[in-house]
Formats: sequence, structure tokens, C-alpha cells
Amino acid sequence: MKDLLTTADLTPADFAELMRLTACYAQDPDHDPIFLHHGLVALHFTKPSTRTRVSTEAAVVRLGGTPITLSAAELQLGRGETIEDTARVLSSYVSALVIRSSSDAELARFAGAATVPVINALTDGHHPLQSLTDLFTLGQLFADLPGRRIAYVGAGNNVAVSLAQAAALSGVDIALATPDAYPPDAGGIRAAEQIAAATGSTVTCTRDPAEAVRGASAVYTDVWLSMGDPPHEAADRRAALAPYRVDSALMDRALPEAVFLHCLPAHRGEEVTADVIDGPRSVVFRQAANREPAAQAVLYALLRRKLQGRG
Repeated sequence: MKDLLTTADLTPADFAELMRLTACYAQDPDHDPIFLHHGLVALHFTKPSTRTRVSTEAAVVRLGGTPITLSAAELQLGRGETIEDTARVLSSYVSALVIRSSSDAELARFAGAATVPVINALTDGHHPLQSLTDLFTLGQLFADLPGRRIAYVGAGNNVAVSLAQAAALSGVDIALATPDAYPPDAGGIRAAEQIAAATGSTVTCTRDPAEAVRGASAVYTDVWLSMGDPPHEAADRRAALAPYRVDSALMDRALPEAVFLHCLPAHRGEEVTADVIDGPRSVVFRQAANREPAAQAVLYALLRRKLQGRG
């Protein structure tokens, strides 16, 4: 595999290897301090980022490389240069491209033209780096993770789709509770279901949050208005998603040992109440910290064959 554009690009064996590598880097972030050997990694972000940008930059440095963060205004893309030309040129300078863009189609064009690995740092359709982090975090908490159940409650967005695919790759059951107005992408869920059929897990979609969290070991939610959602939809989205707020009453319907996850940033009082996200069952900051070793794992996995060949 050259690129990581969606979580479904991975096989169960790929996913297990990334979990192993993430555990290695979580235990010792400086395990491979000269792996990139002063190589450069370009980070092209067309949307704001805190966790993804900083964790990926830190991962590059930990591996002995130098990150170069480029906004759209700093590239000739803003003056009409094609994505393909930009990808080919950058490939001659850097070891990998990490891209955050609204468009999955644009990301695919970058990957098609680039001769170095391209990593999806979030698009409107997918967030694979987040999903790797999520399942790694749950694996730290539950040694018997395969066969357990994750509940996702809220809008059916990119995080929900990638989470479903990662759960399926891990042999974990997942139930997604979303309103009719904001369902998860059908194609993304079909991909998760196909993976689940091979791993023996299940992917369930429902409108009922209580049904989704019943028997769950983890309850996950995300913001009601994501980057890229039209601001004029805010009132409608809040009305439709209000029944999907994660509060202590909903958490009590899950297993007693259930934990709460959120990819952040969070809006207390909207998708989650303060007593849940700041309470003892919340693991959101552990989850956020794991973004760095997950990024190290992906960079190492995608680049090791090329860089080992260089030596």
C-alpha cells in the first residue's frame, strides 16, 4: 500500500500491524530517531487543525525528519497550478505528503500524481488517522476488545464512517445512532460492512441512541456542526441532534465499565454534557495524546520499504 486515504484501504493484517507499531511508539516515542534521516514531510492543510497538525509534525520530528506545513495561500495552487503538477513537484522534494482537504476527489488526485505516500489528514468523507487512534485507545483499555461493542451517537460524518471501518477491521461490533437528516455515508458504511463480514463483527445503523449504547463498552460522539457544514444549517442541526446528546443518563445505559470518547474539539452542552466529558469515564485526552504515536506508525509503515531500499 502506497497511500492511506481511507481506513478501508487497510486489511485486517495492515490494521493489526499499525496497532503494534502505535503501541511501540506510545511506549517509546524515540524508538526510531533517525528513521527519516533528515527527510522532509510536507503537510498541506486547507482547514484548521490542532491535534492532527501538531501530532503529525511531532511524529515527523520524532522519526528524525523535518515537517514543512503549507497552507493553500503558500502554494501555487492558489494561482491556478494543477493538483497533479503540485503533487509531482512536491514528490521530488519530500518523503511524504500529509493533506487535509474538503474534497476526497482532490485528495485522490494528489495521490494519483504523487510518487511518495499521501496520507489523509481529514477530508469531508474520512478521517483515518483519527480512527486508528480511537481503536488503539480502546485496545489499551480493554484487553479483550474484539467482540466488544462501540456506540457512535450523533451526526453521521467522516469520523463516524472511519470509526465504523476501523471497528470492523478490529473485529469490534459498532452501532451508529444518527438522525434521518444526517446519516453516515452509505458507501462508507457498505465498505465497513464488507470488512465486518470477513472479520466476524457487525455494523448496525439505528435512529435510537438508547438502542445503540445498550451493551456498549464505549460511547463516542462528535460536534454537531463540523468543518465544511454550511453555517446556515446550524439551527436545524441542533434541533435534529438534540436527542443525541451524550449525557450521564445515556452513559448509564451502556456497560458499567463503558468509557466516553470524542475526537475533539468539543462543545459542552451540545453534543456532550460537561459532567460526561470531564468525568471519570472520559478518556478523550488520552485519546488525543495517542494521535502522535498513531501518526508515527503510519509514517513508518508507509515509508519503511522505500527508505530501507535507499540504504
